[in-house]
Amino acid sequence: MRCSASEFRLLLSLRRLWALNQRSAYQLLSGAQAHSVRRPSSMAAALTFWDRSPPYAALAVARLGEVPVSAVPDPKATKETVPTLSVAGETFTGSMILKYLARASKTRDELYGSDALASCQVDQWLETAAGIVSGAALESQCVALNDYLTLRTFLVGYNLTVADLAVWGQLQGSPLWKKVRSSGRVPHLARWFTFCSEVPQVKAAVDELEALGGKKGGAPSGPGSAGSKAAGTVSGADAKKAGVGAVSDGSVAGGAADSGGSFDIGLPGAEEGKVVTRFPPEPSGYLHIGHAKAALLNQYFADMYKGKLLVRFDDTNPSKEKDEFVENILKDISDLGLRYDRLTYTSDYFPQLLELGEKMIRAGYMYADDTPVEQMRDERLKSIESACRNRTVEENLRLWEEMKAGTEVGLANAMRFKIDMKSVNGTMRDPVAFRCNLAHHWRTGHKYKLYPTYDCACPFVDAVEGVTHALRTSEYRDREEQYYWILAAYQKVWPGLPHVHIWDYSRLNFVNTVLSKRKLTWFVETGRVESWNDPRMPTVQGILRRGMRIEALKEFILSQGASKNITFQEWDKIWTINKKLIDPVCPRHTAIEVDGKVLLTLEDGPAEPEVVVVPRHKKYPPAGKKALTRANQIWLEQVDAFTLAEGEEVTLMDWGNAIIKGIKKDPSTGAVTALSGKLNLDGDVKKTRLKLTWLAAVPQCEVVPLQLVDFDYLITKKKVEEDDNFVDLVNPTTRFEKIAVGDPNMRTLQKGDVLQLERKGYYIVDEPHGVKGASRPIVLFCIPDGRAKNMTKTAVPPS
Repeated sequence: MRCSASEFRLLLSLRRLWALNQRSAYQLLSGAQAHSVRRPSSMAAALTFWDRSPPYAALAVARLGEVPVSAVPDPKATKETVPTLSVAGETFTGSMILKYLARASKTRDELYGSDALASCQVDQWLETAAGIVSGAALESQCVALNDYLTLRTFLVGYNLTVADLAVWGQLQGSPLWKKVRSSGRVPHLARWFTFCSEVPQVKAAVDELEALGGKKGGAPSGPGSAGSKAAGTVSGADAKKAGVGAVSDGSVAGGAADSGGSFDIGLPGAEEGKVVTRFPPEPSGYLHIGHAKAALLNQYFADMYKGKLLVRFDDTNPSKEKDEFVENILKDISDLGLRYDRLTYTSDYFPQLLELGEKMIRAGYMYADDTPVEQMRDERLKSIESACRNRTVEENLRLWEEMKAGTEVGLANAMRFKIDMKSVNGTMRDPVAFRCNLAHHWRTGHKYKLYPTYDCACPFVDAVEGVTHALRTSEYRDREEQYYWILAAYQKVWPGLPHVHIWDYSRLNFVNTVLSKRKLTWFVETGRVESWNDPRMPTVQGILRRGMRIEALKEFILSQGASKNITFQEWDKIWTINKKLIDPVCPRHTAIEVDGKVLLTLEDGPAEPEVVVVPRHKKYPPAGKKALTRANQIWLEQVDAFTLAEGEEVTLMDWGNAIIKGIKKDPSTGAVTALSGKLNLDGDVKKTRLKLTWLAAVPQCEVVPLQLVDFDYLITKKKVEEDDNFVDLVNPTTRFEKIAVGDPNMRTLQKGDVLQLERKGYYIVDEPHGVKGASRPIVLFCIPDGRAKNMTKTAVPPS
């Protein structure tokens, strides 16, 4: 099947609609999952083809899914020959090759979709891929694909599937693709293509086919090019779970640049099947958006190399840690879709760490120091050795026991690494390894009085748990030398500890935002915000409560890639992604602000109120329907009434046109107090200047009270510098409220529902009707849509 550029764009539009309707479609299709599907046995198969038109996608699928397939060029083949898969006496051509290989693979759920909906999406993309041909239409098809991939990592869902490689295979086999790619017109498609090409098994398949006679960079496109029509499959085995990739990110503050991040990199010393990464949150707060990036990046590399991901709670500071934080971090991890192989705690290793500490003292790598904290800090800054640095091993061991017992003498001491006080790297100037803390530990109680620092515990626990690659943000780059010194010292006193590679990446920064755990704690403890999940907080829970969809959050984070470039992101970017997800599906409702609302009397309006049924979303039927009451008296907002002129024709939304006959105003304020008008339902709605929202002003229209809440940044300065006192930059007023009434249909809204108040914006239900009494208003939080706007609401001081 071949299609024109216009037909191709239509297919892409259908894909977009399909993706947006996932939730409803899934409900319709999920019943299909109740029936088990017998997976084909992986018998040895032969893939024959014309050597000038290699089946790139088909062989890539086979190698990814570990399906035994031999690639055999047919010496008698011509340009009309299509690739053929022969297995158990049966032959397959076209997209059936890919479908068979995906179903026969060891990673069927990732390659072909884990549910009925995903599988149907993959099937449709296989049909689309068949229409990609090398010719005059290729460039326009690539532009359409580029548009589709602008905010997507993969064609279907969040992992690599057959759909991706079906399209990738067609481009790989096209001699014109290289020219289109280098034109600069398709950066997102080029990024996606590079990612697919760099998957190890895909590279191996390309190399294998080229060795058999295929031409690198694109063979002639024909019926069998790129693995035959729609011959393209890729398993999510290499990029599964998180669905990470590189999506355009516009990462320059204030810009819309398409300089997206990239994951097209590798880890040093990484071997497939042996990579182990870890995500080590400290349970002293909730996860923020920066932690989310760290978590997903660690998962990406574990998946890329078919390795493992560990989640480890770094619970070495009992003064700051709570089980509340552990529970909510686990909730955040679940919301992010992070799938880990093992959950551990640094406190699991306290006995070994104390044993390690004694070995380090005996080897002369640690010493006890009772220098006052401020003096120690000053001496480190000036490279001055402590007077305690040359204590004997025996004295250090005696003080070690005092510290373990938590005595007065022990409390006065800290155990320090003996490294190099003259080093130009300040982190190497004898950092603290252990210190006493008598606080209750959330997990071990009062069993221990002595705790390792993060710098002390991390290298040991990483090595013991078999972590091969420790990922850190680049702000800790100075500590890499320290990490390696400490690990090397441990390896000398604790034989058998393996090496750990450190790999750094850029921290995620946002304008008008602080991500420091200490500073975020200050906002909570001083009552500037309600809690860690306050919608003004940059925590995962705060952002979701504000109305962010988890898909948009992941899409944005993954768009940053694994870049080491430090940038400050605008919040507009992430909210724009979110809008593109919620706008096509969220129901529409009407709200009128109570303050200054104006009565419009329609002289020819219905004598008795009439109720009609209209869609909640005109372009999305699954949103359902709602009841609309029409009457001869309706409420308008003051801001709308003020702009009207006598004799003007306006459109009343979901009703028709009306002509304003009379306007009454308060002579002292100029505010409109009453309006009169006449319906003109035959009028042309396209010619009116104003389309007005309204509500019937009759008892039969049982409006519901609403509280509309909007928020501003917690910090007034766009980019907070290190030497800034952030307290001086705190925004004194960040919550704004308005009282309104909404249409009766809003009574059925539930907490977390997202809706659009027409001509106002998008909102999420934070407190539904009746939760705290029938008289309490529904509380709606305004969801930013990526556009700057003035905060002109009534300010409410932080409570």
